[in-house]
Amino acid sequence: QVQLVESGGGLVQPGGSLRLSCAASGSIFSIYTMGWYRQAPGKQRELVARITSAGGNTNYADSMKGRFTISRDNAKNTVYLQMNSLKPEDTAVYYCNAVVMGTMTVYWGQGTQVTVSS
Repeated sequence: QVQLVESGGGLVQPGGSLRLSCAASGSIFSIYTMGWYRQAPGKQRELVARITSAGGNTNYADSMKGRFTISRDNAKNTVYLQMNSLKPEDTAVYYCNAVVMGTMTVYWGQGTQVTVSS
């Protein structure tokens, strides 16, 4: 079992920045990748970015490249999402996820709201 707790969401003006954190606990040795997804009202959940636990390889959704950066601190079992140049269309609930090696079981956090508005 893996437990994920997100933090760092909030209200920010267009052009502003936020950093989200996702702290993992439980069977963290089994995690293959961790990632961030988001879901806006009336839309499907979509990938924002993900990172592998071992090599730190990353990939991003095209619309987030250059604005968002995913990183990890293995000592703290935490993954971060630095979001810059935020736009109103970035408004969504942001979810952290973890994929476990072998079974490829997916775990989700509870989500954190990000609202970009003036």
